[in-house]
Amino acid sequence: MSKQKPTKTAASGATTMITTTNHAAVLPRLVRRVIQNFLLVWLDANFDASNEDFKKSLQHLRKTVASITTFTDSQEAIDFLSVIKEEKVFMIVSGSLGQQIIPEIEAWPQLESIYVFCGNQAAHEQWARKIRKVRGVHTSIEPICEALQVDRENCDRAMVPITFNGIDALFMYTPLLKEALLDIEDDDTTSIKELAEYCRLQDDIDEDEIRMVEKEYHQHTPIWWFTAPFFLYPMLNCGLRLMNVDIILKLGFFIRHLHQHIDNLYQEQQSKTKITATFKVFRGQGLSVDVFEKMKQTKGGLMSFNNFLSTNENREVSLQFAHEGAAKNSDTVGILFIMNIDPTISSKSSIPYVDISKEGFYEGDEPEILFTSHTIFRIDQIQQIHDDHTDRLWQVNLTLVGNDNHELDKVTSPIRKELSWATGWSQLGHILIQLDDPTKAEKLYKILLEKTSSDEERSNYNYQLGETRHQHIHMMIEAKSEGCFIKCCTKTDITTCLRCRQMFYCDENYAQHRLDLSQQLEQLIIEKNNDPCQTQQYVSIENVDEWERCLFVKIQLVAKQVKQMSLSHDI
Repeated sequence: MSKQKPTKTAASGATTMITTTNHAAVLPRLVRRVIQNFLLVWLDANFDASNEDFKKSLQHLRKTVASITTFTDSQEAIDFLSVIKEEKVFMIVSGSLGQQIIPEIEAWPQLESIYVFCGNQAAHEQWARKIRKVRGVHTSIEPICEALQVDRENCDRAMVPITFNGIDALFMYTPLLKEALLDIEDDDTTSIKELAEYCRLQDDIDEDEIRMVEKEYHQHTPIWWFTAPFFLYPMLNCGLRLMNVDIILKLGFFIRHLHQHIDNLYQEQQSKTKITATFKVFRGQGLSVDVFEKMKQTKGGLMSFNNFLSTNENREVSLQFAHEGAAKNSDTVGILFIMNIDPTISSKSSIPYVDISKEGFYEGDEPEILFTSHTIFRIDQIQQIHDDHTDRLWQVNLTLVGNDNHELDKVTSPIRKELSWATGWSQLGHILIQLDDPTKAEKLYKILLEKTSSDEERSNYNYQLGETRHQHIHMMIEAKSEGCFIKCCTKTDITTCLRCRQMFYCDENYAQHRLDLSQQLEQLIIEKNNDPCQTQQYVSIENVDEWERCLFVKIQLVAKQVKQMSLSHDI
């Protein structure tokens, strides 16, 4: 079979956009932006986007998934799938190629569901029946679309980010992360515009949905948008799961609006019902074996759902979701969460939850209780549910935990003191630094620097960029190809910047920065000659710690080199 190139087909309003990329351009993982929890791949040796039958099938599929990556060559499809790490893959495959390659890749955890699409159903049902991930053998696209819609919803439900105390470093920052996101006051009009512009750069968000958010955002409530079958919920889920800086920045306004809506509605509902007795809510979902193992290790401890959490008052409905999670793959288990909620704890700790049965997109459906983001629970009990069809169905009993919980306070109090100086985006960036993720922190601060017009904010972001660089190279200054240069954040002299540690380290824009550096060095010399005591206050060995002493020596060395280079250039 000749090698043919994969094709990515995306919806763009009423027109169809087909982009063909070569093998090298598709495969590199870093090139693709992950903004949803899944992607759809279609493998068929006879695929032809100009063929009427394929055109109609694509039109049906795009009602559920905006972007479809197609392959005509099995090995290219396998190569593509092999580098997927952060999303789940739904795969449509022809009967003949499926029979060849599915046994080879069925155990891959990133492969979530397989739909066999062929002209002879009977010829392929026998081999397909042996593979758990195959959702069926079909001769028309409509039942595939129906199954895909269900699997997509279950995938989003299963991939709500969860962290565990004592295992996941992010857990200890959970309350502060939530506070940081809620503390941000961005301009709504600008934020909606920037979100729309960002989404249009992606290839898996439907243009009609983007326009709808852009034009109708204020016509509906945040809860309505959160529960609607559009891109906002999966995008938010993905952003918080991966701590994706781009997504969190773009959806910061929506996170704040949704929390405020839940909180306001909570106050309204509580004033009417005044429920004080403990009650139960349920949640059913699939969970990866790896996450379930961490849950079992944390039994008796704390866990956090790091997104807004949807639960149900109907146990049977939730149990059905758990069954679907257990029935899928050997690398997932079905979980029925039973959550004990004490309204007193919720009230004292400002943990709002609301009945959204009359507020959501699907108004009038089963009673649904929505909790604000980053709600924390204690894991009380984990036990297997007897079922005749599977041994991978479990019940997990949880209890809502308040802010005064000793275990939680023990973990978060030292961090809260350490980060008491930071708020909003600065706090989020510092959390990323503490999580040993300087790349994301650096990206965040560079974006914020481009947006701000405040000298104070610029000074703070520059300082934090210095911290990210320090974490990258394990020292504040390191010689590179053209040397490493220092740019102070304001017009103040180097000694003042040294005292407050507000410095931005960069190895680009050499010509732009070296003149400033020379002038600042000359100012330092002048001040030292005019008032040695004042300079001593800032940089003496007695008044700075080891980090600053070493840094000052390096500043002097680099400044000397840069000044010499500048003088040589002038000559």
